[in-house]
Amino acid sequence: MPLSYKNIQPLLTAGKNRFSKWLGYFGLGIGVLLLLVSMQMFVNIRQLLQENNPRKSGGYDFISISKTITNDNMGKDNSFTIADISNLKKQPDITDVAPLISNKFRVRATAGDIIPFSTDLFLESIDNNFIDTVPPTFTWQPGQITVPVIFSSDFLEMYNVFAPAQGLPQLSAKTVSSINIILECSGPNGTQNFRGNIVALSDRINSVLVPESFMNWGNLHFMNDTAVHASRVYIKTKDANNPQLISYLDQQDYHLNKDKVKFSRIKSILQNIVSALGIFGILVIVLALMLFSFYLQLMIAKSKDNLRLLLTLGYSPKWLANSVAKTWLPVYLSIVVLSLILTQMLHLLFMQLSFVKAEKLSWFLDWSVWVTAAILFVITIVINLRMVKKELENIL
Repeated sequence: MPLSYKNIQPLLTAGKNRFSKWLGYFGLGIGVLLLLVSMQMFVNIRQLLQENNPRKSGGYDFISISKTITNDNMGKDNSFTIADISNLKKQPDITDVAPLISNKFRVRATAGDIIPFSTDLFLESIDNNFIDTVPPTFTWQPGQITVPVIFSSDFLEMYNVFAPAQGLPQLSAKTVSSINIILECSGPNGTQNFRGNIVALSDRINSVLVPESFMNWGNLHFMNDTAVHASRVYIKTKDANNPQLISYLDQQDYHLNKDKVKFSRIKSILQNIVSALGIFGILVIVLALMLFSFYLQLMIAKSKDNLRLLLTLGYSPKWLANSVAKTWLPVYLSIVVLSLILTQMLHLLFMQLSFVKAEKLSWFLDWSVWVTAAILFVITIVINLRMVKKELENIL
């Protein structure tokens, strides 16, 4: 007896009403498309928003945080304690923490006859690993008159904006390094002048940085102060836009540079929307498979007598179940392939939008989308086979 499913296929019928089957096809296609599109959009959003943060070599972000000042804590000591820094280091999203140590002694800066300008100045120091530009000359030892200084690029830009109105010359990044600044450091233990030399500009830290050795020596020498005074700290993290990290900092009432993490809330909202779209796609797929189940029940119920006859004639229930299930294989494959094609087209359309930096995205779908499509195809085949076997067992 030839085992050809084509010969017995006319014996299996669900009648003229096949609405549930075609509705199932449509629902399955929509569900698969929604799931694949949501996965690709999730990848695109993550790549685009991560690229908006300037990163140091090694792929780390550096965020400045301080304690939020309110009417209740004004006038109190709002510096970071050792316990605060220790708790930050324990967070899984934070790789390292470094406090910005400020001067307790008074510093007055003058630029001599070249730039007739003098002002009280604040100095800070931090671990060199947190500074984006550290030249070899950024060192200091007690007894050294020249103090190397790393100046903020933003401060130089601010100076060049108001300098003409004050009759002062504007300075370029190269020129500022040739100007010798007189640092008049004073405290209860006396006064001493140092020659400040700007050795680099920092795009990361908005401050006037000196070596840690000079800061520690100055606080001890002029103020007899050895305590760590850090009004702000820098944290090192893999992703400054990590919603979990931002949520933790908000819970601790820490103030952070909003410009550095302005994409975090946008990223969180977009990811939630895309995730909801993916979940909706999964629900649609489940409903479509349920419709297929109803169609199978209808088909097998109406063909019950013919199926029993085939089993009596010697057809194997396993072979019969596999043969029936295989008829849906081309349909499932077509749905998955068509969904991949549409997802690729929508991805290319997304890259053409004006606000998208296409060069930061791959022209092809992410590997996770291909894997998901393959898994969905296998799952639908397995579920369909089990449903057919179950229905055939019910008529035995």
